[in-house]
Amino acid sequence: MNAYILNKLPVIEKALDDSFTSDIPETERIVQSMKYSLMAGGKRIRPVLCLAACEMFSDQQDPSPAIHAAVSLEMIHTMSLIHDDLPAMDNDDLRRGKPTNHVVYGDDIAILAGDALLSQSFQNVAQNTVGVDPARVLDVVIRLGKCVGPVGLAGGQVMDLICEGKGDDVSLQDLQWIHTHKTATLLMASVACGAILGGATPEEVEACEQFALKIGLAFQVADDILDCTASTEELGKTAGKDENVDKTTYPKLLGMDGARAEAEQLVAEAKQAMEPFGERATALLALADFIIDRKN
Repeated sequence: MNAYILNKLPVIEKALDDSFTSDIPETERIVQSMKYSLMAGGKRIRPVLCLAACEMFSDQQDPSPAIHAAVSLEMIHTMSLIHDDLPAMDNDDLRRGKPTNHVVYGDDIAILAGDALLSQSFQNVAQNTVGVDPARVLDVVIRLGKCVGPVGLAGGQVMDLICEGKGDDVSLQDLQWIHTHKTATLLMASVACGAILGGATPEEVEACEQFALKIGLAFQVADDILDCTASTEELGKTAGKDENVDKTTYPKLLGMDGARAEAEQLVAEAKQAMEPFGERATALLALADFIIDRKN
């Protein structure tokens, strides 16, 4: 899996770097802020999922129809990180081993940089995706919009904030709702958009979404475990933050062994959803294992 990701990263990084430039002096500050977070590294799981799903359905095994959707997904993810780190949200000063965006550029510029990345994500995929049925491109744009809204990232974050500090009043069902919308929805969009642009049928897209829902929840369980077990240096962000602000997490509700078992069960269910695709799903199946085996 590491070899697969390393093979995709140069293509993804170049596409991200090329995704916006400006020769207008008045925009220099905000463009710097946007690129500071967008090009800060990371695993690029969402773009990789998008390209892998496209390859699964493309006869040419060519991910290029999905490269702009992959970039747009990373823009949306980066926006969410910039906004999550703000003092009004998680109030964190470290992300991917670097000072967070608002620490470097100020709260005001960070908010606007996140807004601009979100806007740019829609423009990027709509303007630059060529050689694909326009109806499929429109479907992708709609899914990108949905995954950010009240039944996506924003709704999940609101519920997360509401539940903060409520301790035993937060149920496992509440936690699953939060992370289905805050984390899994964008991963679902990543796989679905890649599949759509690769030529998948609606039934095949639905199977891909079920796969991504399960790995999205597994991703969050793994994140909760790492927050308890890894150091700040290993994570590239502040360790132990969830406990410090009394957030409900999977280890808190299920215990550490129970959380690990939950992650393994979710990955098993994700793999089951991919069974109809046989060997074509090899990359996505390996990504599912990578998500719960990762160390940061």
